Amino acid sequence: MSATHIIGVFDSKHDLLAGIESAQGKNFNIDEIYTPYPVMEAMDALKRKSSFTTAAFFYGFAAVVGVLSFLYYTSVIDWPINYGGKPTNAFPSFIIITLVLTIFTVTILSLFTFSIRAKVYPGKNYFLPDERSTDDKFIILFDKKTAGGGFEAIAATLKASGATEVYEKEF
Repeated sequence: MSATHIIGVFDSKHDLLAGIESAQGKNFNIDEIYTPYPVMEAMDALKRKSSFTTAAFFYGFAAVVGVLSFLYYTSVIDWPINYGGKPTNAFPSFIIITLVLTIFTVTILSLFTFSIRAKVYPGKNYFLPDERSTDDKFIILFDKKTAGGGFEAIAATLKASGATEVYEKEF
């Protein structure tokens, strides 16, 4: 299913930030931004929060509990070996392997979480609204149906804040 998008092209980061601010001031719903390099101010201006760190914390917590439970079960309950008068539950020997497996688990699960959230998977069609965003242009993308204004209103707002061009494109 194709959709029509309104694309605003900016030459500098400062114009992009001004465009985001003016679009939000007029209650236009910004669908996405594309920049040639990461612009943290733009991400902050969009006010999109991520629960990725919370998910990574819970992955780590589950990994620590799971690894320590498995090590305790195997060395104390299932196959206890008493040699040299040493305790069966030698907790300090569990620390290194717990740390390594926790880092491994958090890394792998975070990779899967990011891939699912970003909808990155093998065979996905490549989508880039304006190829100049990989070189030197900054792009604001509006979905025409959900933007909250018509093309003329959005174009006037973006042009007033420094956009070099504004156009419609169907994807």
